[in-house]
Amino acid sequence: MKDKANRKPHSKSNPLKFKVSEESKLMEFLMKKLDGISRNKVKNMLANKVVSVDGQCTTQFDFALQPDMVVEIGKPTAKERFHSPWLDIVYEDKYLLVINKKEGLLTNSTTKDKDTAQSILNQYFIYTNQRCRAHTIHRLDRDTSGLMLFAKSKDVALMFEEDWKSTVYDRRYVAVVCGEVKEKEGKVASWLKDNKAFITYSSPIDNGGKYAETFYETLMTYKGYSLVELRLETGRKNQIRVHMADIGHPVVGDPKYGNGDNSLGRLCLHAYKLCFHHPLKDKDLEFETPFPAVFGKPFPR
Repeated sequence: MKDKANRKPHSKSNPLKFKVSEESKLMEFLMKKLDGISRNKVKNMLANKVVSVDGQCTTQFDFALQPDMVVEIGKPTAKERFHSPWLDIVYEDKYLLVINKKEGLLTNSTTKDKDTAQSILNQYFIYTNQRCRAHTIHRLDRDTSGLMLFAKSKDVALMFEEDWKSTVYDRRYVAVVCGEVKEKEGKVASWLKDNKAFITYSSPIDNGGKYAETFYETLMTYKGYSLVELRLETGRKNQIRVHMADIGHPVVGDPKYGNGDNSLGRLCLHAYKLCFHHPLKDKDLEFETPFPAVFGKPFPR
């Protein structure tokens, strides 16, 4: 009971500290020191990254403790407690955020839809006492997952919009497409224009729409499917989906431009790489996310 009697409210700046006197596993050590706290609560503490051993954060419940090691427990900040099943915050500073969006989530909406990336970030700002709003810099389709960039002010968003091509210098996607793409790499170019039903049509000649270029590289092919990397020279609505359909290799799971193949249960398009020059910090930032695990199912391990 001595530990409990001497305990003070803890935080990142005032953590609980315990010195290890004998060999033990971290889980058992914490359960003993914290008066029989449940295993689930300890796991949550570890998942929230508030436990450190000798100054190094650890999430390993069976971490082997040795005598004279020091275990510290801090209190998670509001930022660390915030969780959304729809997105993860990959990077944040006072000007902008990079998120990893899950499939099925709209970027934004003209209606008061709670399930948009923009509205979730606005709730996050309220939760963390930040006096700002999320401003969309670029969009992903609802069923496309991956990296997105949001600004915390309209002025920062405009900096990107006014010089998008040189500011965002590399943006790549990965997709599973139908059929085995024979070319190792190639380019698709056309003019894209929407009809009244908001279906995007592609034309090899100027149809009054917007010119679009997509570069692709074939990473893997196997039994009727291909894994391809895609790089955009332009960022038009539905550009990748339309261009892949143009060359006879529609994206798997595409209900709009596909061939009906939904064997993997989702639109298999993911924005995995985002590189840009930070206009206010004057430095390059580069981010990558792993391909969704389901994208590997059609291919041999």
